[in-house]
Amino acid sequence: MPAEASSRQIFINGRFLGRPVTGVERFAGMIVREIDAALAPVDAARFTVLAPQGVARPDWLKNIGFENTGSRSGHVWEQTDLWRAARHGVLVNLCNSGPVLHGRQLTVLHDALVYRHPENFSRAYGAFHRLLGRMLAKRANLATVSDFSRQELSKLLGVGVERIGLVPNAVDHVLGVAPDMAVIKKFDLETRPFFLFVGSPANNKNRANAIRAFVALDRPDVALVMVGGAASTFAKSLLGDLPANVVSTGRLTDEEIQALYVRAAALVFPSVYEGFGIPPLEAMALGCPVIASDIPPVREVCRDAVTYFDPHHVASISSAMRDVIDGTVDIAAVRERGVARTRDFSWKKSAERLLAMVADVERENRILHPSEVGIR
Repeated sequence: MPAEASSRQIFINGRFLGRPVTGVERFAGMIVREIDAALAPVDAARFTVLAPQGVARPDWLKNIGFENTGSRSGHVWEQTDLWRAARHGVLVNLCNSGPVLHGRQLTVLHDALVYRHPENFSRAYGAFHRLLGRMLAKRANLATVSDFSRQELSKLLGVGVERIGLVPNAVDHVLGVAPDMAVIKKFDLETRPFFLFVGSPANNKNRANAIRAFVALDRPDVALVMVGGAASTFAKSLLGDLPANVVSTGRLTDEEIQALYVRAAALVFPSVYEGFGIPPLEAMALGCPVIASDIPPVREVCRDAVTYFDPHHVASISSAMRDVIDGTVDIAAVRERGVARTRDFSWKKSAERLLAMVADVERENRILHPSEVGIR
């Protein structure tokens, strides 16, 4: 690497540290943790996490620098304060957005959901993120989490697929979490088998069809546990009153979800669209069988380690549930294949991939002048 590139400062967009942890924020946090752990002190000195005022330095950040900068928040902070603070170095954005003026950056766009399922978002949010994605496609180096998302983003943003890097999600974070088994008693699951759904009420998650399929199963001795925000309100608005064996937990801790994975008969993953799909990988790592949508990103991630169904047909989902409960599926073999598949994913490997891409960005010398994007 040229001397000029090797000495350049590298900044990481730390806006995610002030937000609730969903899949995107977990990706960012685990990647930064691995970078922090892997770097020698002399290399770590080149890295700084930049965050808005009021965002605390995480206690797990041991080696990389941390700095609160600017006076704004949200997207305005990213487009102004973050850009100014990082403009003379390389900027790494891990959560779908970044300052469009920065000409030497790597931005991870996790999926094309905002283009494929605009109904999931408010009109203003959707319009802003679609525009932002198109602008970043012209000005930033891009990466994403699956080959499926590479193909999607390439088509929708007009970027050659070879120009979009691949940094997969991983799953080894679940192995360091101690399950909180009290959640089993809390929701009266000690003496009955249950299916588990983990996800938001967004349309692409297809929660309604999972509930319909479970109701059609007609097994009052079995429960369906729905983990995620607004589960009961969402379900009732679509389906009316639910049977007592559909359990809505709302949001839970990682420790509680871990316990549910360990005890569930199977995870039900009925999404009609995903960029990657983390819950199946988490479940497989913990020996929980998975029944899942037969869609390209799930096939890419899970391969032969799960039982597939057609997410658009309730009868297909219900049949997969019945096969699990009736013992038609060889659960031991499914568990073995699942655990084996998860060994192909690690946050360390993904962080190494990202660092290699950052090195490529360092070797580029072009920085956009504001006039190039219409700002005088």
